[in-house]
Amino acid sequence: MKLSTRSRYGTRILLELARHTDNKPVTVSDISKQQGIPVKYLEQLIRTLKSAGLITSVRGAKGGHILAKAPEEVTLGFLVRLFEKPYELVECISSPESCQRAVDCRVRLAWKQATDALYEKLDAISVADLLCDATPECAPLDISPI
Repeated sequence: MKLSTRSRYGTRILLELARHTDNKPVTVSDISKQQGIPVKYLEQLIRTLKSAGLITSVRGAKGGHILAKAPEEVTLGFLVRLFEKPYELVECISSPESCQRAVDCRVRLAWKQATDALYEKLDAISVADLLCDATPECAPLDISPI
């Protein structure tokens, strides 16, 4: 499975907003500069994140975007499901009618188990986990090479 830039950039947008714990709005321009995401694409992704209730917008001269949920409440699994359609490894998991063999296919079951395992892991990682700075109360993610 290869994640699209929508999932990767969407996560980076939320991470950037989560870094601003002062709850002051962050402009599209600032997010773009910090994360290297083109403004036009950023605006599209923000609409999706806003529709999902993850961010709110503040209008005006000091406007911008802020997180609508606590970083602990937003998981990578939610973000991947939001941006990747369909989000299963193979189509026949959610649409068995798409395959003549779906009813008794052992491989389909394996793909389902792999998809479930992937999302179980992604659901266990929140935006707050990505912010972790190895303080005693915050165990950093193990990002060592596989």
